Amino acid sequence: MATSATSSAALRAAFAGLIDYAGLFPPAQLGMEAALAEYAGARRGPHAWMLARFIVPESRLGELLQSAPAPVPLSVIAGTADDSRTWFAAVQSSLQRVAAHKASGVAIEALELPLPPPLSQRETYDAAIGQYSAALAQSGLSDLSSYIELPQHERRNALLPGALASMKRHHLRAKLRCGGVTASSIPTVYDIATFLRAAAEEDVALKATAGLHHPVRGYNEESGFVMHGFLNVLTAAALVRQGAGADSVIAALEDEDAGHFALDPGGLRWRETLIGADALRDTRTNRFHSYGSCSFSEPVDDLTALGLLA
Repeated sequence: MATSATSSAALRAAFAGLIDYAGLFPPAQLGMEAALAEYAGARRGPHAWMLARFIVPESRLGELLQSAPAPVPLSVIAGTADDSRTWFAAVQSSLQRVAAHKASGVAIEALELPLPPPLSQRETYDAAIGQYSAALAQSGLSDLSSYIELPQHERRNALLPGALASMKRHHLRAKLRCGGVTASSIPTVYDIATFLRAAAEEDVALKATAGLHHPVRGYNEESGFVMHGFLNVLTAAALVRQGAGADSVIAALEDEDAGHFALDPGGLRWRETLIGADALRDTRTNRFHSYGSCSFSEPVDDLTALGLLA
């Protein structure tokens, strides 16, 4: 647990700008005005330093601009198509609209993009990633951080190394989905560990999304199934950075005992392992940038209850 002597450096290295606010999305699924009000309230609060961007679909940018009382830093999810054959044209059109908004002064700081599933057993993600990179350049948006999400399907882990290598070639980042509204949509700890290790091998940074409602993994009464914890994922990413083996990374991801995690002047401790403030800062800068949450108050309240925040 944290104490009054807890190092501010370690605390901020772990949690500064950690949360991208996703109040428009399930399970919160607030209306635009309500979500913007929640975000504005969080930006005025004592833990605003933990808050990063407001996540919005490109299709709702016009609605947001009608409601936002002040400039809001945005991460925009580009529009796509369900049909892989029309996906690229949809992405091109969406990016052109994003570019027009950005040129008019809208504070768009990052992009997020879901890739379509492969059409055949022989297809990889290289073509789609290359097409997206070309569309970024064509739209003048290559300077933005772009996080690429791979679809869930049976060949995902097999295609993961090649996809991450392609992201690296095109200077893109990865997006890791950690949950959903059903138990079947939640990846295993093995899947998450595989993703973290593969991304580190290719030196590709990532953000996480979905399911990380609480700091520590555990059973969620509302959903009725076990959900991953964002502190578990952060710890696992830091362990990967330190060269820990697969067993340790998986153990950190599946640990459901909040008493095994602590912040003190030395840094973040998990069981007997210390992750110093500098290592945490490097993990957040080069490995695990942020995660999307439909609530800001919930993770803050949980961290406070655990004694990790004052």
